[in-house]
Amino acid sequence: MSMAGGQGRRTEQVARAVIVAPGTHTSGTGVAFWLTVLLSLSLLVAPAYAQDKQREQLIPILGVTMGEKPTGTVEFLILAFEERHDRAGLSIQFRNAPGRFSRMAQTAVEQAIYRTAHVAGLSTDSWSVVLSVPHSGLTVYGESLSAMVALSVVALAKGELIPSDRVITGAVTPDGHIAPVGGLSFKVAAAGAAHLRRVLVPDELDEAENEWRTPFLVHVTPVGSISQAYHALTDHPLRP
Repeated sequence: MSMAGGQGRRTEQVARAVIVAPGTHTSGTGVAFWLTVLLSLSLLVAPAYAQDKQREQLIPILGVTMGEKPTGTVEFLILAFEERHDRAGLSIQFRNAPGRFSRMAQTAVEQAIYRTAHVAGLSTDSWSVVLSVPHSGLTVYGESLSAMVALSVVALAKGELIPSDRVITGAVTPDGHIAPVGGLSFKVAAAGAAHLRRVLVPDELDEAENEWRTPFLVHVTPVGSISQAYHALTDHPLRP
């Protein structure tokens, strides 16, 4: 399934929000646990990266739960990246357990990686990417996780990292812009509750999106392009 939208930012349809099954969203205790795991994981894998071009990282994504009263949620994905010696093409594996990804989410992530790498001037021919949802029974739907995943992959390929307290919600358009998404008020509130400090949102808002209150200590940054998003997340330029 292809991602909806035309060739330009103005003609893009609103990307579907990341949605998770009811009752499976991360609690405050769960967020603290995964942030602790993230810190431990980053300390363990950082030395290995310089030697064999392999790295793993926990990355946050913002979503909205399904149900009569939707709420925002912060979930974490495990991302593994390897740069192989061959050039057989991009390899992406989506684990089916403990949680899983919908077909739409898989397609959006694959497209976003190709598009982000193209803007960065990088070849994906030697990249292997493995993604998994560490929560049992949770299914991630929608497209708005794709920008965060793609930017994280490119950062690992460049030997850089996105700090664990920064996140973006949105999809990547064919021309390298960030497509509007829904559920921003829920997502920004969830990011604040999870102590994320910077939240990147598309600079074009969904017309149906109501104004939201920015949580204390959360910096909401509108971005229009994948290059702007990368710089805001990593403090480094996407291209030299």
